[in-house]
Amino acid sequence: MNPKLLLSILCLSLFWVTGIAQDKSNAKFGKVSPEDFAPKAYAIDSNASAVVIADIGSSKIVGNNKGWFSIEFKRYRRVHLLNKNGFDIATEEIDLYSDGDREEKLSDIKAVTYNLENGKVVETKLDKENIFKDKISKHEIVKKFTFPNIKEGSIIEFEYTITSDYLFNLQPWTFQGDYPVLWSEYNLRLPGFFSYFFISQGFQKFFIQTKKDWQDHFSIIETNGTDASQSYSITAGVTDYRWVIKDAPALKEEGYVSTVKNHVQKIEFELTAQTEPLEPHVYVSSWPQISQEMMEDEDFGLALSKDNSWLSDAVKPAIAGTSTSMQKAENIYAYVRDNFTCTDYSEKWLHQPLKNVLKSKSGTVAEINMLLIAMLRYAGVDADPVILSTRAHGYTYPLYPILNKFNYVICDANIDKKQVFLDATRPRLGFGKLPTACYNGHARVINAAATDLDFSPDSLMERKITSIMLTTNDKGEMTGQLQQVPGYFESHEIRETIKEKGQDEFFKTVKKNYGQEVDLIDPHIDSLNNLQESVAIAYNFKLNQEKEDIIYVSPMFGEAYKENPFKSAQRFYPVEMPYASDETYIFSMIVPQGYVVDELPKSVIVKLNDAGDGQFEYIVSETNGTISMRTRIQLKRAFYQPAEYDLLREFFNLVVKKQAEQIVLKKKK
Repeated sequence: MNPKLLLSILCLSLFWVTGIAQDKSNAKFGKVSPEDFAPKAYAIDSNASAVVIADIGSSKIVGNNKGWFSIEFKRYRRVHLLNKNGFDIATEEIDLYSDGDREEKLSDIKAVTYNLENGKVVETKLDKENIFKDKISKHEIVKKFTFPNIKEGSIIEFEYTITSDYLFNLQPWTFQGDYPVLWSEYNLRLPGFFSYFFISQGFQKFFIQTKKDWQDHFSIIETNGTDASQSYSITAGVTDYRWVIKDAPALKEEGYVSTVKNHVQKIEFELTAQTEPLEPHVYVSSWPQISQEMMEDEDFGLALSKDNSWLSDAVKPAIAGTSTSMQKAENIYAYVRDNFTCTDYSEKWLHQPLKNVLKSKSGTVAEINMLLIAMLRYAGVDADPVILSTRAHGYTYPLYPILNKFNYVICDANIDKKQVFLDATRPRLGFGKLPTACYNGHARVINAAATDLDFSPDSLMERKITSIMLTTNDKGEMTGQLQQVPGYFESHEIRETIKEKGQDEFFKTVKKNYGQEVDLIDPHIDSLNNLQESVAIAYNFKLNQEKEDIIYVSPMFGEAYKENPFKSAQRFYPVEMPYASDETYIFSMIVPQGYVVDELPKSVIVKLNDAGDGQFEYIVSETNGTISMRTRIQLKRAFYQPAEYDLLREFFNLVVKKQAEQIVLKKKK
């Protein structure tokens, strides 16, 4: 498995027993004393607005009266609300799976708010009429409630039970979240005749991790309508698993992370098989099997294999005048990109026929890119759908076809023996380009072979070059010329900004970034409509500053890193940049007549590490009244492990400090 996923598949034999003094939480439902309100802050995080005192869950498989088995999940949680900024944790959402009229059953729900009034604990119980139900999707229901009578200092707690007949939906457990957790525990009891694989992620060490084997009895009742019910009893080996995380810090959003949910301490489960005494059955399909099923699914690939002769009216005008497959593909792509509006960038299934998508000129990312594939095929271009997960949605697991980990569809076109990936949902994206959101590792072509793909951010190199020449005009005013070619993805952002706000607003921001009074003269941007290439920015400028005996010049102007993007002293998960980068900045200046260089920054060359994965160059010199400077920042990788964080942080500390240095000019005596 790709080590960047930072996931581990936990084999059943890898669990161990850790000996500790405290082996359980002291929190129990309804047992709240005045002393529990005493802490105004907790050592784990003195700035926390709320602290989870205990979060405890358990799942076990039990026999039911439907002739089979159910999962019984129980959860208890207690939270201390320290100030109003933590009140959002007082709203609870409980996810339930549904299939038609059948859904998981929520029962035994209790929720209480405790307040300390005149030295006494006062309870306010949740009225069950204030539990609301929302249908999120075909298979997802959410029941939601907000604790009553919450105040700064309140303690809230709840408990509930979920009974599920869907054995594939064994509850996962998340050990940390937006607030620090003093005690997070999950208990799981599995019979030997059901097999699950365990998927664990995160960087916290388990305080307790145990495994215990024993024998248990399972009673099953099969109701036969008007006939007498039949009862069965199975004795089988079971295994109890227990995981405890103590003092888990809040997982906070930081810069350069795809999504923190990739790194939250969590354990998930996937049903793989059942064995004797049940009828043996394997639940996990291979990728080729899943791919075949998706191609035959009415809400996916079947739309491509139907009679799509209705596409003729759209395809024929799009490819008129073309003579090669590449030209046909480019024209069809441009037609879809420029004429369709994406309504949802997180979907892998079709919710309407492609014919409706063509008529309405709108659809989800799956619908628009599947229409693109259908049009390419109609024009004789070999094209297949690719499913992937965007960066914000989280990682997928290459070894196991877990479809709920995927949320996006693009096109894989093979044109004249060249593989081209297309996404027609972004209006200003060039042919053969994908948004950085798609570069999230593992993806799958939905074809007979279920071809494995890897969209790694490390494979993207964003190059940017900027040059500024500063001189003094006949009036003694400092003037300059800037020419800049940003990288492709920055160019895409510029195109988006200009489409939304216009060039005047764009250059207002450029002017503001200088940090000093400056006039931009004749600013313009080339290649705005050449979507295959980067844009080119150029303008002249005049610095509005008085001539003094000493002149300070910041040679980086608006192009410097003004602050370190890595602010936290510690980081417990990886740095995930959207791409590798190479930024070059060239500055030259003719020293104004009557002045000499009094102080010049020193040149430095610094490597990020011994392997040379990054480098910062700052080279400056003065010859015959001309100052020349060249600075370059190279990061050859986009992904860095937590152990490399300190190196990156110190690297950018140096960059920020060095780029802030000034050239000092002194008037000749």
